Amino acid sequence: MLDLTNKSILITGGTGSLGKELTKQILARWPQIKRLVIFSRDEQKQFQMAQEFPESKYPQIRYFIGDVRDYERLKRAFINVDYVIHAAAMKHVHIAEYNPDECVKTNVGGAENVIRATLSSNVSKVVALSTDKACAPINLYGATKLTSDKLFISANNIRGDQDIKFSVVRYGNVMGSNGSVIPFFLKKRKEGVLPITDLNMTRFNISLLSGVEMVLHALDTAWGGELFIPKIPSYKIMDVAKAIGPDCEHRVIGIRAGEKVHEEMITSSDSFSTYDLGKYYVILPPSHRWDIDEYISHFNAKKVADGFNYTSGQNTEWETVESLRKLIKEHVDSSFDSTL
Repeated sequence: MLDLTNKSILITGGTGSLGKELTKQILARWPQIKRLVIFSRDEQKQFQMAQEFPESKYPQIRYFIGDVRDYERLKRAFINVDYVIHAAAMKHVHIAEYNPDECVKTNVGGAENVIRATLSSNVSKVVALSTDKACAPINLYGATKLTSDKLFISANNIRGDQDIKFSVVRYGNVMGSNGSVIPFFLKKRKEGVLPITDLNMTRFNISLLSGVEMVLHALDTAWGGELFIPKIPSYKIMDVAKAIGPDCEHRVIGIRAGEKVHEEMITSSDSFSTYDLGKYYVILPPSHRWDIDEYISHFNAKKVADGFNYTSGQNTEWETVESLRKLIKEHVDSSFDSTL
């Protein structure tokens, strides 16, 4: 069982949606945590977050301005840190397509810097956040996150005799996160028109809290090199539109550069090293420093069928218009009328 009492933890990109929810949950569950470092490059977001989590009320918290592109700053921030959650990234697909070099510097160079800083410190566990777009990527953002995933998984092979475990968590759209479709539609509803990229589009859906639980699960159970994937429902973009703006015009505008109609989290090629852990799937690394039979026995892991894949368009669990309305009111906007 994970216990962060008297531990120091650092979150890169800590002012983002997931970083803030992680902060909320960690402080509530482990009030005796030694130190919680919020590492990010946006001073305005840090200023705003400090209003919600002031150091006067939470003396464990530290706000650390820094960029994952800056290795020396990371190295300094990692001093006396036990655990790192790497959530910093450029994540908007269309912005990455227009600014490819900037995306590579942050998502790939930043990952390399986090790994280097970890190897130069006393950090014992790192959990890196990935995305469904890293699975069989067709856009630059996804390609950089796939590269980042590979870097963190392979980092377990270069740690020497240091007791460090690197793992990755991959999931779909986080409901209500900054820049995601639901808050975008809630805003557009006031204009009477909801722009639809493709009528058949589907996406995986996970709540912020479920994302946090998955990160903490990886922090607690990872042996090093695993890529964790949650079992979560999908939704149809048209059901989201009907849930939020049933009386709005649903105007088809076409798919943006780099977008898929359906997202994927496990490819058929991944199936040969994918196991079912119950609540999660896990893709095991091609090389590992532990016994795979012992791992399977310890977690009661079940090998998935060869050729298995996990896509948002062929999911077995789906959100409905009604369930989406309830989730929006619960997780995104408490003022939302769920009886529309």
